[in-house]
Amino acid sequence: MKKTLFIAMAVFAAAACTDKSDSALKEKVESYAVVEVSSPLYDALNDNDKKIVGLFREAADIMDGLFWKQTYGDKAEMEALTDEYEKAYAMINYGPWDHLDNNEPFIKGYGAKPLGCQYYPQDMTMEEWEAFDDPDKLSLYTVIRRDENGALKTVWYRDEYKAELDKVCALLEEAASLTTNEGMRTYLTERVKAFRTDDYLASDMAWMDMKDCNMDFVVGPIENYDDHLFEAKAAYESFILLKDEKRSANLAKYVALLPTLQQMLPCAPEYKTFVPGTSSDLNVYDAIYYAGDCNAGSKTIAINLPNDERVHAAKGARRLQLYNSMMAKFDKIMAPIGEVLMVPEQLEYLSADAFFWNVTFHEVAHGLGVKQTINGKGTVDQAMGDQKTSWEEAKADILGLFMVSRLIDMGEIKDITKEESIATFIAGIVRSVRFGFASSHGKANMMCYNYMEDHGAFTRNEEGKWVIDFEKAAAAVDSWAALILETQATGNFEFAQKYAAENASIREALAADIEKVNGAGIPRDIVFDFVW
Repeated sequence: MKKTLFIAMAVFAAAACTDKSDSALKEKVESYAVVEVSSPLYDALNDNDKKIVGLFREAADIMDGLFWKQTYGDKAEMEALTDEYEKAYAMINYGPWDHLDNNEPFIKGYGAKPLGCQYYPQDMTMEEWEAFDDPDKLSLYTVIRRDENGALKTVWYRDEYKAELDKVCALLEEAASLTTNEGMRTYLTERVKAFRTDDYLASDMAWMDMKDCNMDFVVGPIENYDDHLFEAKAAYESFILLKDEKRSANLAKYVALLPTLQQMLPCAPEYKTFVPGTSSDLNVYDAIYYAGDCNAGSKTIAINLPNDERVHAAKGARRLQLYNSMMAKFDKIMAPIGEVLMVPEQLEYLSADAFFWNVTFHEVAHGLGVKQTINGKGTVDQAMGDQKTSWEEAKADILGLFMVSRLIDMGEIKDITKEESIATFIAGIVRSVRFGFASSHGKANMMCYNYMEDHGAFTRNEEGKWVIDFEKAAAAVDSWAALILETQATGNFEFAQKYAAENASIREALAADIEKVNGAGIPRDIVFDFVW
């Protein structure tokens, strides 16, 4: 039985269950709304393209298995669970730890999730790590193992996961032989080389050039969020995407505006000297398959890749908006949250279109700001240490809103108002904060929410509902963006760490908001049933 179908069946079965011993886990399973994933874009594919997509799905399933190995270990242990709710929730979370509850274990007998997952030996000490002199130990594409004498050693992904990667390479080679799109063929050919060498630069460059294809396949070890020990190891994942040509055409003009948007940032000139590449890609897709890291717990609704700054400098980045996933979250989660938390007279400002624009420019914002510190501390990532991703996500959150507001002022975005953008952004923070604070995204969300509240962006009436002050909200957007950009540009790790410790937390008022939302039975996220 397909994993997604099993989860969906468990969610539906839970509604009829009255066993009190299962009630807590039943509630967790039901906190994910089941979304059937299909797309009219798939129906429009020709037979050859459907065959290619089928090969991508086989490769994606292998990526899924590799992520299980990385984040948990032996998937069969979770598949052998006899409690239907434990099993369903373990499949959602890729293990016995709850992604939406700060990785707390939900199955008896399991302790805290190892910070380093399976990327490092479970018994490795920090003394061992610091004494381990190997230039590749922090590579995105190595795992740390023990040699025959028990000493630490690095093992490249190409060796650790060779059997699975050989199968993936064969599938991609077959897909490359079938495609009629030269850009896709080049990308797949280079990706095969990358899997065999752990050098992804050429394939990332090829992916940047693949802009005229009606489909996309994001595949490989990509994000490092799963490694909570050093944020150093890339996790395997896959997306199968179909391009929405009409919506993509509407976004094309914004790529050319990136240098202008960079200069509009609300900070000192020395903090925005980086010139973003204008080969960047801003397009809209329907996502028809998720696998691996991106499918664990909360679901991604937009992609901003590659992560390699060498690619950013040469060609920019590609921002892929996953429209069908985005709209599913708005309909099932965002709109109901607004009805619970906002005063009725401001509900008109909650907008699906604003949600789309905010998410779109969140991804654009990753490519703006500064990449190198201005005071000799190296790259922003190097200087910010373990604060780098949470502050980067906070930057993208607030700069996304800043840019949408400015583009509305410029008449470039005409289908929403600034009030809609701001109101939808604030409601969206609560949607995201419900994912917990274990992730970098969660910490960023809480810093944004608390900053906005502290600076008067919204207050609560006598019924506890939000009243948004749009003028103060706009000022808070500018000042919060300026603070983040200065912190990154100066590589002020000490301030970043202290600020996050004081502000990346769920305060009493926010906890009350979340309790209201939970009490209304609003899902925290979605889980997919891939029906194509």
